[in-house]
Amino acid sequence: MTRAAVLGAGSWGTTFAKVLADAGCEVTLHARRPELAKSITEDRENRDYLPGIRLPAAVRATADPAEALLDAEVVVLAVPSQSLRDNLTAWRSLLPGDATLLSLMKGIELGTTKRMSEVICEVTGAGPDRVAALSGPNLAREIAEEQPAATVIACTDTDRATALQAACHTPYFRPYTNPDIIGCELGGAVKNVIALACGIAEGLGFGDNTRASLITRGLAEIARLGLVLGAELTTFAGLAGMGDLVATCSSPLSRNRTFGEKLGRGMTVEEVQQSTRQTAEGVKSCRSVLDLARAHDVYVPLTEAVVRVCHEGEAPARMVREIMTREAKSE
Repeated sequence: MTRAAVLGAGSWGTTFAKVLADAGCEVTLHARRPELAKSITEDRENRDYLPGIRLPAAVRATADPAEALLDAEVVVLAVPSQSLRDNLTAWRSLLPGDATLLSLMKGIELGTTKRMSEVICEVTGAGPDRVAALSGPNLAREIAEEQPAATVIACTDTDRATALQAACHTPYFRPYTNPDIIGCELGGAVKNVIALACGIAEGLGFGDNTRASLITRGLAEIARLGLVLGAELTTFAGLAGMGDLVATCSSPLSRNRTFGEKLGRGMTVEEVQQSTRQTAEGVKSCRSVLDLARAHDVYVPLTEAVVRVCHEGEAPARMVREIMTREAKSE
């Protein structure tokens, strides 16, 4: 039985802990708040983030990171992307020396423009072959309800990716492997930005043509940036690219799409943030994605537009006009 530690008891961390347990792993879930850890262990339910979902007996929770990480063979990181560095710095001395480090996070670090796997390697000293990323059309609630879904586990070490694949393969959750960790992480991070744009369009009352156009041009934006950074083009046509993008841009369960929809309906960024306890990664990551693109001279007009709305006070309706009236060009 594989011993896994999941650090982060939000909706996705809790859901993935369930997946691991259903696949036969022994799982310890780390929750920051002791009262939440106690409730999860005693009630077999995370009422704060995943109400109504019963967790398997193989999942137990603790607020003590040392207890969670003791003898872990797989360490799953499921904290907000912009808090990863600080959290990992605090946990670094507790990490088992040979454990596989699996990132569930989808973001680009502000300031450094590093992908999450790069932050993990830098902070922990782990080699890239020990670090993996999971990405795909994986809306937490649907997976927790055991609706069929697929995902991608990206790692440069094929054997490690295959071991992770076995550790989380269930009748309702089907993982594939892919050595292209750059492409998988970029697809996961940038799609949140595109989902904000799709949500804004939804909030403004626009329909399927608009959303399909944004998804398609958003995918082109992701691929342009990915190719410059060394990703494989085929990755963006797969689960971690188009698959994740379509799900996040289309579903009301998507935090980023929902956040954008509220902006399109006239709420401010601050008002939307105050109305939810969930993290919409794209709101912060849009700035770091734009910084990364500019550093490599990549044109990302949708990302630029989202940054203007989220951080420069531009009205959503003006954003749409500016996107639509740019200079015409060939596809």
